Amino acid sequence: MSEQPEISHATVDDGIARLTWTSDLTERGWQAAVDVVRRQVAEALTDHDRVEVKVAIDDAEAQRIATWSGLRREGVQRGRAGDVVVYARLVDDVPVHEPGGFRALLNSFLPRKRGIAQMLVRDADGPTARVLMCNLTYKTDWDLPGGVVEVGESPHVAVAREVEEELALEISAGRLLLTDWLPPWGGWDDALCLVFDGGAHPASIVEQVVPQAREIRSAAFLTLDEVDERAADFTARRVRAALASLAGEGPGYTESGR
Repeated sequence: MSEQPEISHATVDDGIARLTWTSDLTERGWQAAVDVVRRQVAEALTDHDRVEVKVAIDDAEAQRIATWSGLRREGVQRGRAGDVVVYARLVDDVPVHEPGGFRALLNSFLPRKRGIAQMLVRDADGPTARVLMCNLTYKTDWDLPGGVVEVGESPHVAVAREVEEELALEISAGRLLLTDWLPPWGGWDDALCLVFDGGAHPASIVEQVVPQAREIRSAAFLTLDEVDERAADFTARRVRAALASLAGEGPGYTESGR
């Protein structure tokens, strides 16, 4: 075994260096390995704008070393030979010892959840409870109006934006009725669905709907029995849980509607 762990960098594109190291890097402990990698990163950035390393997705120790060496996690690169996690540092990134730099480092690898904002709009005229539901183009199940919260966007703002974009209805979002956690399903990662009160409106409001052709076939007020028939089971549970919360009879938090 060599006295120093084997680590090097090479230019892979204009202004870009890539680190590689051998398995003996960690034989003296991961903290010693971090010191070595930090020095190599600093050296590479003297004549490159970017330094990166790609580590196997199942190599937790290498990912730990890359992170605490000041390299930010950028994402997963898929490949037939196996997926790798890409870490990188730019020459003008804020130093890790400064608060902004440390927060940026943490932000690059801490878990992130997808946010979905939906609106519970009720029929003010009907003798029985009816809620506004959307017939979607990309799946057979009906769902509440709403959509994915954009990065940096307030869920409260997002739900009103989605309703206006998808249905051409300007409805202000009221209070939060329900937080529903959705487990991983059908190729989707897990997510948090926030259901806001959209108030009660005349049934004629559906005549004002202009469906966004790419996502919405139609919209209609449905009874709870109709929701059970047309929506996925977890969506039907979510609708009922949101109505119960509205009436002060149910929890404000559910998991898949339960």
